[in-house]
Amino acid sequence: MTLDGQTGFERRPSPSRAPLVQRARHLGTQANARLTSSTALVLLVLLAIEGVTVVRVGSMLTLHVFIGMLLVPPVLVKLASTFWRFAKYYTGSREYREKGPPPAMLRLLGPFVAITTIILFASGIVLLLGPTAWRGDMSLLHKASFVVWFACMTVHVLGHFKETAQLSTQDWVRRTRARVAGSRSRRLVITTSLASGVLLAFATIPSVGHWVGAR
Repeated sequence: MTLDGQTGFERRPSPSRAPLVQRARHLGTQANARLTSSTALVLLVLLAIEGVTVVRVGSMLTLHVFIGMLLVPPVLVKLASTFWRFAKYYTGSREYREKGPPPAMLRLLGPFVAITTIILFASGIVLLLGPTAWRGDMSLLHKASFVVWFACMTVHVLGHFKETAQLSTQDWVRRTRARVAGSRSRRLVITTSLASGVLLAFATIPSVGHWVGAR
């Protein structure tokens, strides 16, 4: 017989409530996974377009800069959601511990993906907006970091492809979005990051002409 809290025994959930308790306990990991995967899909589309501009960057410099700056806020969202999972797991969160870490290779690769992403975008922004005297060094750093980033990102994308394919659209489809609480907030985060990226891109486009003139 289950006794109440006054006797010092914990009240156990009834069998009918057990699935609800289990579902509530895993909302954090599932919500994080959905946000990460949805953002990853957005980034894959934009990065594919950016990849086309890399091949012909001389004639497509304006578009290259526009997409690059548009990518900055979604990239920050992706880094934040990934770091959140990392922090929750290594600080002992029960639900994140139960879900478990990514495969060992992806776990080891993760910091390199994050670091090279930050270096790639930071060097590109400094190259565009920084002092002319820095442009030689920043150009070299931007190109070198792209090579390393591309190699790391290829493995990263392939390793997470299945999860991204399964989860990336679930917050956007009526049939599945209500299964994990907070879908509206996650959609708002992603759309706001894209809107912010567009504003940032338009704000920095005039610098392309100044950069070409200085070059």
